Order: sequence, then C-alpha cells, then structure tokens
Amino acid sequence: LAGTRIIYDRKFLLECKNSPVARTPPCCLPQIPGVTSPAQPSLVKLGELKEQNESEETLPGEQPYSPSQ
Repeated sequence: LAGTRIIYDRKFLLECKNSPVARTPPCCLPQIPGVTSPAQPSLVKLGELKEQNESEETLPGEQPYSPSQ
C-alpha cells in the first residue's frame, strides 16, 4: 500500500507560518487542557498540595509528632 507523498519547499512553509489562517485554531478542535488550551490547575489538587506542605512544615528546633515516642 503506497500513498502519495506531498513535498513542500522551505520557502512556501516559511511563508505559511505568517498566514492569519495558521495562527487560528480549527473550529472543531476539542478543548483539552494543557494540550489544545492553556492548562487550568484543579482547585482540589491545589488544596491537597497546600495541606501537604503545611503538614510537612515544622518550626526550627521542633520535632515532628511521632506516636511511638
């Protein structure tokens, strides 16, 4: 099974990059955060990270709580 191969020259491709059509996404492109649209951090994930950071922080000279002591 052989297909037709389309070959473009360098000049044509460089001209295409400045085209207004090349700067707008297709209308039927799905919205995938971080891929086709800017990534939007999950508020739940941010809350979990904040709680984790707060639980890991201890004051200088203070020992973290350990039930075995």
